Amino acid sequence: ASAVLAGLTLSGLPTDRFLFAGFLPPKQTARRKAIAELAGIPASLVFYEAGARLAATLAALAEGLGLRQGALARELTKKFEEVRRGPLPELAAQVQTDGPPKGEIVIIVGPPDAAEARWSDAQLDDALAQALETGSTRDAVAAITQASGRPKREVYARALALQEPGD
Repeated sequence: ASAVLAGLTLSGLPTDRFLFAGFLPPKQTARRKAIAELAGIPASLVFYEAGARLAATLAALAEGLGLRQGALARELTKKFEEVRRGPLPELAAQVQTDGPPKGEIVIIVGPPDAAEARWSDAQLDDALAQALETGSTRDAVAAITQASGRPKREVYARALALQEPGD
């Protein structure tokens, strides 16, 4: 049995296109960068995660992907199988309150809807500011261009504007 396919099927989220991304990086900066790279992909995203890191990962997914629908699938194909569904921030809060679940965990995140696919200027600036804190202008522009779906020229101009003194 495959936890990826079982989790995707039980999630109730679109299954026509999906990307299995494995485990997200354990360090916060690398995890944010990975999530930013995945944000613009028009497909359901599937991750594995350990119980001890679940709260931090869900919080990072909620921060990076917003109000997308998600599902937590635990102990798939076993006696204590469980699936929780809801918006990412709600799932993150629930895990924070209840504590980490035991067992093998699959996180499924729904694809961006048409409104999410186009980032607002404020979202673009926030994501760029975060990326510029930890990387070069080139790396930040590349990651945010891919995640936001905005033209590279526009993202680069915005990155330069953010770096100007007085901003």
